[in-house]
Order: sequence, then structure tokens, then C-alpha cells
Amino acid sequence: MSASRLLSLDVFRGLTIAGMILVNNPGSWSHVYAPLRHAPWHGWTPTDMVFPFFLWISGLAMTLSFARRQSTGAGRRRLLLHAARRAATIFALGLLLNLIPQFDFSTVRIPGVLQRIGVCYFFTSLIYLYLPHRGQFLAALGLLLTYTATMLYLPFPGATPDRWSIEANAARFLDGILLEGHMWRATRVWDPEGALSTLPAIATMLCGVLARDYFRSGLLLAALGLLLDFVIPINKPLWTPSYVLLMAGLASLLHAALHEWIDVRQHRAYTRFFAIYGSNAIVSFVFSGAIARILGQSGYGKTIFITLNAWFSPVNASLVYALANVAVCFMVVWLLHRKQILVRL
Repeated sequence: MSASRLLSLDVFRGLTIAGMILVNNPGSWSHVYAPLRHAPWHGWTPTDMVFPFFLWISGLAMTLSFARRQSTGAGRRRLLLHAARRAATIFALGLLLNLIPQFDFSTVRIPGVLQRIGVCYFFTSLIYLYLPHRGQFLAALGLLLTYTATMLYLPFPGATPDRWSIEANAARFLDGILLEGHMWRATRVWDPEGALSTLPAIATMLCGVLARDYFRSGLLLAALGLLLDFVIPINKPLWTPSYVLLMAGLASLLHAALHEWIDVRQHRAYTRFFAIYGSNAIVSFVFSGAIARILGQSGYGKTIFITLNAWFSPVNASLVYALANVAVCFMVVWLLHRKQILVRL
């Protein structure tokens, strides 16, 4: 692959961010089709593919972006400073979203999707810039091994033989120490974007970095993930190594197909919607998050859902509401695209 911008990558990113907005914004969480829900704990659904795909895409995009900057004379220090600023901005945006609309710093959730993206981006940039290919691979492996060893062997009160249970696991224990009072509001006792599980999430982004050199490794990674599931369960909230390998493999396979179809064979019909979405992905995600919080707190979201219920069954009304969110966010990024505005954080 060349270091030039890949249309297939923009399309893949757009497909992923549209999927993220779709699954995050149903009209009612009580009425959602099963594929649009996360797995309750172990296992996976199509929804569980969205976030790791975005991290994988960010890793691959990083190699292309840094290559362009290096071709204009940018050194490693300059690139790392750029990455640090970008990571801090993304993290701050995520924290701002969690504060909307109450701005209660005493209970604000510190982790989140954007926060994890920011942290992963910084550490992946550091590894990519200062380690050779072999070192990057060993770093990803080291992160997975360190995480696994911590999950399996860290002593903590209430530990059981099942080190991957929802009730007692090392990630939950550490989150309780590091993030007490600032975790996901649905539980307040553990967080799906918590501290320890960020280690394998960085490995996911590194898989995207390594994909540029091991472009055809997707099938092997997916197979390894499925095999490892017999020992370490595939689990999105814990971001287990089996989950990392499976999702990285599936992302590699899907992008390989898109790359062949769009970039190589030049079949670009019907790609415009997702390409536009992918060109300003963070903008659309932040906008969707802000609108969801405002509609939820104001009660207008519930009113819209009740109105849709007059026309559709509850589960279809919920789906239409989510699709409307996708459409509204697209209008925002389409206007930016039309004015040739590319928001670079």
C-alpha cells in the first residue's frame, strides 16, 4: 500500500463510526434488536466489533499520516508532540461529553470511548515512532501478556477461581481503586473503558499499525482469537486477548476486501456516504454524543420515541430513532465536506 490517503480506509472508518452512532443511540434501550446490543459479558455480537475496528483503523491511519509528515521533513520529536496534542484533545472532548449537561465534576465519568482512543493513540504513537517493526510486535505481545498475567495472578479481596467473572476480576478491582466514584453510571463499580483493560486496547491499535506490513494476516489472527477463546473468553468489557486477536483479524479481513474492491479495482460506487462520514469521524461522534445527552436530559428524546411508536412497533421505532441520529450526524459532516473543512485535532 502507498502512503497516500486510502479511500478504502475512509470508507471503513465511516462505516465504523456510523455503526458506532447507530448502536449508541437507540430510541429505547429496552427495545433493541439483538445484533445491535453488546454481548452481556462473554461472547460477541456485531456491535462488539465497532470500537476495536475504530482503534485498528486509527493504527493503520497513523502509519500513513506519519509517513506523509516524515516525507516533508518532520522528525520523531515533532511527530510525538503532535500525537500528544491530538491525544490530549480527544481525551478532553470525551471528558467534556461526560460532563454534558450537568457539569458535575464530583461524579463525572473519567473513562470513555474518546478517552480510550486518546490514550491508545499517544502510547501507540510512542511505540511506533521509537521502536522498529519487531519491537512494535513485541510491544503488542508484551501488553497482552502483562494484562493476562495481571488478570490471572493479581491477588485481591474476593478473588475466585474464575478470574474472568463479572463479579470479581482484577480489572474491576483496580478500577475501584483508581476510578472510585468516576465510573460508568450503569454500574459505578466497574468500567468497560477502565484502566487495566486499556493495555490490550493499545495492542489493538498496534495491530492496525502492524497491518501495513502484515496485510494478509487477518485470517490467522481471527483463528488464533477463536482458539484462545477456549482458554481466555472473548469479552469486550474486559478487552481480553482473545477479543483483541479476533477483532484485529476481522478488521484486517474487512479492510483487505475494501482495499481490493475500492483502491485496486476502483469500484467506488456507493462509497461516498461512508467516505464523507469517515473524513470527519471524531466530529460526528462528538456531535452525536452531545445531542444524545441533551435530548435525554431535556426529555425531547423520549417525546420523539413516543411519537415514532405511533407509527412503528417499539423495536422498530427504536431503530428508526437510531437511524435518524445517523442521518442527522451525516448532515453535519456533509456540510463540512461541502465546504472542504477537514477537522484535524
